[in-house]
Amino acid sequence: MENIIYNELRSRGYNVDVGLVELGGKDENGKFVRKQLEVDFVVNRPPYRVYIQSAFHMPTPEKEQQERRPLLSINDHFRKIVIVGDDIHRKEDELGVLTIGLLDFLTDKDLLELG
Repeated sequence: MENIIYNELRSRGYNVDVGLVELGGKDENGKFVRKQLEVDFVVNRPPYRVYIQSAFHMPTPEKEQQERRPLLSINDHFRKIVIVGDDIHRKEDELGVLTIGLLDFLTDKDLLELG
């Protein structure tokens, strides 16, 4: 699925990179640790930048939280999207993360340049 998304983004003329978000915190022993979370796609074509996570299925709230966590750790105003392989209705949560199905992503050519 990631290959499909990548190829579609490139065919639309976007530059595509993988991103890393570094988080700091304390572990169960109180020791400071750093953790890196991967953002599947950082999509650029000025003035647009979009962060995209790809998830084949999100059957549980825990899996949904796992996919959204890197996006929510990015503190900027650019669009954040989770693309799932399932055929779902698109939804945008209170934090601005849009969740859409793969088919919806592939057929909406203006999606990345909206909002």
